[in-house]
Amino acid sequence: MSVWAVILAGGSGTRFWPLSTPERPKQLLPLAGDRPLLAQAVHRLHGLVPPERVLILTGSYLVDKIAAAAPEVPAAQILAEPRAASTAPALAWAAHGIAARDPDAEMLSLHADWAVGNDAAFRAAASRALGVARARDVLVTVGVKPSRDEIGYGYIVPGKPLGRGRAVLRFVEKPSPARARQLRRRGALWNTGLFAWGAQRFLAETAAHARELRAAWPALTAGDGPGFFARVRPVAVDVAVLERTRRLAVVAGTFTWDDIGSWDALLRIRPRDARGNVVVGNVTLGDDVRRSVIWSESEHVAVIGVQDTVVVRANGHTLVTPTGRAEQIKALAHRL
Repeated sequence: MSVWAVILAGGSGTRFWPLSTPERPKQLLPLAGDRPLLAQAVHRLHGLVPPERVLILTGSYLVDKIAAAAPEVPAAQILAEPRAASTAPALAWAAHGIAARDPDAEMLSLHADWAVGNDAAFRAAASRALGVARARDVLVTVGVKPSRDEIGYGYIVPGKPLGRGRAVLRFVEKPSPARARQLRRRGALWNTGLFAWGAQRFLAETAAHARELRAAWPALTAGDGPGFFARVRPVAVDVAVLERTRRLAVVAGTFTWDDIGSWDALLRIRPRDARGNVVVGNVTLGDDVRRSVIWSESEHVAVIGVQDTVVVRANGHTLVTPTGRAEQIKALAHRL
């Protein structure tokens, strides 16, 4: 099996302001350890996909920084999207390029900004998903067992067995707290966004179902990437293809997974001190600080008497906010 991987590395990560900037967005930050998230994503593929078959999709202004963070990936395979148009156009563009070079290729799609708890289990789930995709000629999504009643994630409700996977009965996007609890009890999985499929099969399903891309499809088949992106309507691959196709399966992974959507996520994915705090950098805490994220890139930060709070000093700015305010941080960053 000839396997390629496409790593989606666009986006600005504004919920991580002030540490995240347009020139150094979330995927280039060491949020889940001592290396950038992108570097961890590339390393996670070792032994499964060789670097010469890895494509990284990003914005034109980030190409050089992405290349520096992932030096093992050939520079020619770090591709600048002509326009940010969400995941369906990006993956169709990538699949077309892969199929032109390797018509029988299987393809993995993953994001550059995840926290994954067990790389070996991740690779095992990806391998299983590739096997189901090839054996059944279907598109495969990888789900994981929820660890909490999360309302910000998408859920997959599995159906009947399908080889080493299961058919997808339905998707549920960002449910209410009560619905999230019910889905978790009934065995629904979080939709991680790790996908596997044959490049040709994905192109066929996208051409058949992604009406948002239909007017632009002739440009794609002609190899006109800028023309294709200029004509598409931005849309996520989940909406444009996966929720519409009948050729869809899910494989359950055993790895822990987090999409690191906000500062609060660091309380789940990084080691905490005895009082439940995540502390990074030149920081001094009073004994009464609890369940907080305190991060300083350079200057000394001292914090006393707070609970459930995020304090960040980076790039000449200071952020102080209660946890649970990711959307307000995003709005503030856009305003600034």
